[in-house]
Amino acid sequence: HPVVDYLKDIIDKGELGDIHYIYAQRVNLGTVREDENALWNFAPHDISIILYLLGKEPTDVSARGQAYLQKDIEDVVFLSLNFNNESMAHVHVSWLDPHKIRKITVVGSKKMAVFDDLEGNEKLRLYDKGAKFSDDYDTFAEYVGLRFGDITIPHIKVGEPLRIECSHFLSCIRDRKQPLSDGYDGLRVVKVLDAAQRSLKKNGEPVDLTSK
Repeated sequence: HPVVDYLKDIIDKGELGDIHYIYAQRVNLGTVREDENALWNFAPHDISIILYLLGKEPTDVSARGQAYLQKDIEDVVFLSLNFNNESMAHVHVSWLDPHKIRKITVVGSKKMAVFDDLEGNEKLRLYDKGAKFSDDYDTFAEYVGLRFGDITIPHIKVGEPLRIECSHFLSCIRDRKQPLSDGYDGLRVVKVLDAAQRSLKKNGEPVDLTSK
């Protein structure tokens, strides 16, 4: 997705600062699956995006969910990823929700970003907001101050993501280049999904991903 590529570029350039946390929502009142739960149906997209944006893998994963419509097939899942206590991410997926939401929020030490894929032409908004600390203070309110700046909506040429993906895949075959989302990326995503599924069965107990 062109917006994801744009986000990755400004994160790598340090424009958002240190990434504190990311949270994603992918919910709607939609097709109910019989062969997989909402975690495996929806979360692969957001997990892949989060790993791509942060450029690293989580150290542990936890997930909690509930199966309301069918036994043992979770309709709603809340997934948490911990990145060595430096960054964290949260993914909310559900096909049993009154709203259709496809949104990712990135909170950095300098700026914040919101990617809303359901928006027409203004899919990404950059918020020059945050908290700042002062060495010259008399009260706690002066020590921790909130900063409110401008909201920027960058112009990003957006094409059909699936068409771009297929074109990129064919280009990599033709030119023998490594694709952005290769088999290793798929493996990383499945490792997170597998750990999340095990955590689901353990009522949210974190699953360590650092052990061999």
